[in-house]
Amino acid sequence: MLRAAHLERLVRELVSVDREQDPGFVPAFLATHQAFVPTARVLGLLLPPPPPPLPPWVAIKKTEGQDLSFNKNLRAVVSVLGSWLRDHPQDFWDPPAHSDLGRVRTFLGWAAPRGAEALEAEKLLRDFLEEAEQEQEEEEQTQALAGPPGTAQTPSPDSPEGYLEEEEGLAPEGPELLDFSVDQVAEQLTLMDVELFSRVRPCECLGSVWSQRDRPGAAGIAPTVRATVTQFNLVTGCVLGSVLGAPGLAAPQRAQRLEKWIRIAQRCRELRNFSSLRAILSALQSNPIYRLKSSWGAVSREPLSTFRKLSQIFSDENNHLSSREILSQEEATEGPQEENTPPGSLPSKLPPGPVPYLGTFLTDLVMLDTALPDMLEGDLINFEKRRKEWEILARIQQLQKRCRSYCLSPCPPILAALRAQRQLSEEQSYRVSRVIEPPAASCPSSPRVRRRISLTKRLSAKLSRERGSSPGGSPGDPSSPTSSLSPGSPPSSPRMRDPPPGSPPASPGPQGPSTKVPGLPVSPIPHCLQLPLALTLSCPGISHVGQQGSETRVIRVSIDNDHGNLYRSILLTSQDKAPSVVQRALQKHNVAQFWARDYQLFQVLPGEKELLIPDNANVFYAMSPAAPGDFMLRRRKKEEAQHTTSVSPT
Repeated sequence: MLRAAHLERLVRELVSVDREQDPGFVPAFLATHQAFVPTARVLGLLLPPPPPPLPPWVAIKKTEGQDLSFNKNLRAVVSVLGSWLRDHPQDFWDPPAHSDLGRVRTFLGWAAPRGAEALEAEKLLRDFLEEAEQEQEEEEQTQALAGPPGTAQTPSPDSPEGYLEEEEGLAPEGPELLDFSVDQVAEQLTLMDVELFSRVRPCECLGSVWSQRDRPGAAGIAPTVRATVTQFNLVTGCVLGSVLGAPGLAAPQRAQRLEKWIRIAQRCRELRNFSSLRAILSALQSNPIYRLKSSWGAVSREPLSTFRKLSQIFSDENNHLSSREILSQEEATEGPQEENTPPGSLPSKLPPGPVPYLGTFLTDLVMLDTALPDMLEGDLINFEKRRKEWEILARIQQLQKRCRSYCLSPCPPILAALRAQRQLSEEQSYRVSRVIEPPAASCPSSPRVRRRISLTKRLSAKLSRERGSSPGGSPGDPSSPTSSLSPGSPPSSPRMRDPPPGSPPASPGPQGPSTKVPGLPVSPIPHCLQLPLALTLSCPGISHVGQQGSETRVIRVSIDNDHGNLYRSILLTSQDKAPSVVQRALQKHNVAQFWARDYQLFQVLPGEKELLIPDNANVFYAMSPAAPGDFMLRRRKKEEAQHTTSVSPT
């Protein structure tokens, strides 16, 4: 089994590999190759040149025999292309010319002109052209519409009167989202999630691909994954908007809205839609909603119990073991056996779904990308890493196939109400919450808006920052206006020091505080995968900042430049000196490493302070263990060579 090799050897292996001895090589390569080589380069190494023109009598003689019988290697190339076109057609999407697909069509035109692979290539080209025309028509229709749907301006968020006047001035057209039944709303949410998840390109979930999304000019990276994040944010925003959007409601009326969203979440669970289930719970667990003690106090006992049980599905204990086990159980669920089905055989019809919470896969793939190197000594591609990534991607593909069996029909009025639902920004949500229930001066856990953090950015985060190792947190943390998030980051704890009246004594949501920002993983980085997605939970020697007694930690390093705080996670060992950490961080940021001597390493501390790591210091021991594991690279300045305002390492 090939574990590492140069690119040329890997491409040759596509043709020469014994698929019985190594059945996973070809699918693993095709699914992950974009992480280390573009499609055009692979085709350049894979496709042989066309043969020279032959005399007419020779050509006639060849066509009398069986196709491709004269060249076993050529048959293998055609077979690989067939798998590629069938399993990863979007690899050839390159509008408007689709040059890579053109090269494949040219090759198949002389190598297998009447084969299924050539027909597949022609069909794919027609599909691409039709898709381009459809996108153009949709873009023209969008431009014809006036104004973006689902947005509302919220003037003067500091006074209750301003909100009440706005509510009176807004006359909704048609029914609101919560006017529909629980089943109707949950089914439409599931339909939307199924369609988006089915379109996800597994290769876009790779850690090396998805982590590039925040780079300048990278707005087009991973569009299918971004679409699921947008939908997650939309659902979360609908919950926030419907619960908070009417400041004049009495507590019992607001409690009715909370109860309905809990019932919708329960129905999503019954439909095996874990994506919308997670979005609804994240919104209900966010600080602007969870701090409404009077409203929660009016919620009935049964919905509160349901809320607590649903929240435990996404508990972050043991690397989110609960949600992983439940998803595995749902995958293993079999449909009813037919009368004439032999005992022990698989059912002919599996139940639809489940629709997974994609963030779990994104987190695993990002951690895997952080833990294992892309290249090994001798400039060899670490293909063993790609095999482990393929185990996760294969599970995504299997779930996509299961989702095709859902039988749900769109309901335009509900979809229109969903898009028209009033959306509040993060700061607006929190300020409206304070208008609804002003914070008590004697309550130290009442949250305060300290800084504005984009809800969309947090909702699209894959990983979260660990603030120490305290077992329980408060949604009243001043640094965390909201706690809702989306694919890739676990939900924060809704536990409050002073829980809402009538709520269960224990937190109805998962445990574990922190302000959610993209970066540091919240669970040990796996160095092995026993099953697809089943991360090894006993990985000694790897921990996070704040966990003592470990020889390895994950830190996040950004570069102080005009591109914003774009973090890259790297694995820090107790042997790493500052120069090696700087070099590895620059490599992660795709910056030439010979510039390493021009950078200094700083640890970012609370209170807008920094800790300068000396050039020859051991970073593992020089860093502050109580602070978040965020670091920054900054270019040296001549005037800073003799003086620095940073905090002393001691």
